[in-house]
Amino acid sequence: MRLREVLQNNHVSAYQLSKKSGVPYMTINDICNGKTDLAKSSAETVFRLAEALDMSMEQLLEDYLNKRSSFELFKSNTCHRLKEQGDFAFLTETLESDQVRKLYEKKWFPESFYLLALVDYLCKENGIDICKDYEELRVQKLDRVLYPAGILAYSSSERFEEIKELAKSTSIPEFMRHNIVEGEVRDVV
Repeated sequence: MRLREVLQNNHVSAYQLSKKSGVPYMTINDICNGKTDLAKSSAETVFRLAEALDMSMEQLLEDYLNKRSSFELFKSNTCHRLKEQGDFAFLTETLESDQVRKLYEKKWFPESFYLLALVDYLCKENGIDICKDYEELRVQKLDRVLYPAGILAYSSSERFEEIKELAKSTSIPEFMRHNIVEGEVRDVV
């Protein structure tokens, strides 16, 4: 969570945090406004802020250090995690951590929708009621259709549109709801 969000969630102003932590107000203000990167601040600054907010330095820095990987890598890692954990453990961990919402709040929409589609698909496959916490997300979709890299590479031949249309028509419905073409989530090596 970014510093601005931490302050808002704790109903603390930048001025109050400055007084409590001993970190200059302008430094806190610059971090909150994105002018200064907290991850590049001194360890002392991060420590003082974390201590004043009653959280660990790792918690405070988490969102600053999490870099966004490619969507293809995200999909691959997610499907490998599913394969390793199995359906029920994967669903439990994903829903308890509220990862779908966390990704959505970061505005990582392809990742959020992919994970929600996978959760819904696994619930359907296992006869489990879908989680009602994401109803407002289920009606949203990406502005453009997102194809797997393999389909795009294969479709670079003269049958470009035909291959893309075939992939869309055989895509898992829970993914197509969000404009994501996905035909197989279990076939990972």
